[in-house]
Amino acid sequence: MERPHDIGALEGYGPIDTAQEREPFHHEWEARVFALNRVLLGRGLYTLDEFRDAIERMPAQAYHETSYYGRWLHAIEALLRKKGVIDV
Repeated sequence: MERPHDIGALEGYGPIDTAQEREPFHHEWEARVFALNRVLLGRGLYTLDEFRDAIERMPAQAYHETSYYGRWLHAIEALLRKKGVIDV
């Protein structure tokens, strides 16, 4: 099954920016999503494999239009819904 993250050998995505950033996050909400994921993983609400799978299952268009931490937030929300923790 092809998933949207699997773009190996595809053309048209442009060069990879390898410049070193001084800050690990561009926005405060990204740091919060990072911290939330660490807490939820630490509490065993889901595994890292489940988290990665949730990101990779995003619809292709949403995956490509969403930022890195936006994908994380999508995965967290999807997993918490799946496990009945939230019903949003």
